[in-house]
Amino acid sequence: MIYVGIDVAKDKHDCFITNSDGEVLFKPFTISNNREGFETLFERISSVSDDLNKVKVGLEATGHYSYNLLGFLLDKGLPTYVINPLHTNLYRKSLSLRKTKTDKVDSRTIATMMMSDMNLKSYSNTSYHNEELKSLTRYRFDKVKERAKLKSSVSRLVCILFPELEKLVPTLHMASIYALLSEFPSADAVANAHLTRLSNLLSESSKGRYGKDTAVMFRDAARGSIGSHMPAKSLELKHTIKLIQELTIEINEIEAAIKRIMDEEIHSPILTIPGISYRMGAMIIAEIGDFSRFDSADKILAYAGMSPSTYQSGQLDNCYSHMEKRGSRYLRYALYNATKYVCQWDESFRVYLEKKRSEGKHYNVALSHTSKKLVRLIFALEKSGQAYLPTT
Repeated sequence: MIYVGIDVAKDKHDCFITNSDGEVLFKPFTISNNREGFETLFERISSVSDDLNKVKVGLEATGHYSYNLLGFLLDKGLPTYVINPLHTNLYRKSLSLRKTKTDKVDSRTIATMMMSDMNLKSYSNTSYHNEELKSLTRYRFDKVKERAKLKSSVSRLVCILFPELEKLVPTLHMASIYALLSEFPSADAVANAHLTRLSNLLSESSKGRYGKDTAVMFRDAARGSIGSHMPAKSLELKHTIKLIQELTIEINEIEAAIKRIMDEEIHSPILTIPGISYRMGAMIIAEIGDFSRFDSADKILAYAGMSPSTYQSGQLDNCYSHMEKRGSRYLRYALYNATKYVCQWDESFRVYLEKKRSEGKHYNVALSHTSKKLVRLIFALEKSGQAYLPTT
């Protein structure tokens, strides 16, 4: 076997090639992060092995820096392994007590790890092409987080400019209220608005839900409001609402792209589980990637950082172990949120959550146990390819 270790960086990659006898075939060398550099690496690999199936290439998971090189290696048909940097760091420390870390040392460490046969799973084309879905779900996550922050700003500004409004409506974040505040961004502006214009604006934006009576209620409240007259804050409110509306359009576009991929390319049975929508289902599938990389559901739990930490030394044993939280935060987020909805829509999960609560567990702890049950179900469905059949 030929083992290739690659330490990935932004502008260059350090490589090391050895064989199963420990013979150094190519001392650590550097290639540029471009087509010429990639071809140089492939030529050197080809020069020491005619059978590419007898080659194992390992590189660390370094996000977008490794994406292009990974695609090149897969297109060439090279068995490629993406290794968690935590593993390489611990493995390097186990080899020496000295603090030695350079790119060339890391490339040798990765190759040595490949030789040690640590039950590594090769990176598949499924995982590589699944990156598009992961990119979309993470992009949506960031956009939704950004929008939530802006919504908090709206609440803050309304509290300054027209505090009475929040008590008159179910929520400030409705199309009708945004339309109102975009044109009349203060209590003074609403108080001085023409009643006909106010009524028409509310009727159009709420699709007939609100009319003249609501307009009169808003205007009366505005006339007795303690809100401040601050043109600068009013301008900030108008711009913030505009940003929220633009973000909502972008999020809808992203969600449409996610739905298309799930329907046309993924065809996952995860969507047959009651309570799991395209958004959470896609995020779970995207973060887990190729299910064939995992031997069991427990491996997925560990990947998500949801396994309990373990500490035992002598007679000391941790009785209250905490969750590791060292895996994908996006996967943990999706699993927790999906579990909440599944417990609402599926009887067996609802009963299981109540059972854990009856044992005296805190809600979040009980929910984490239920999330693990959900992971095991998802793993079983993905392995079998069958739809979920709720138990009655």
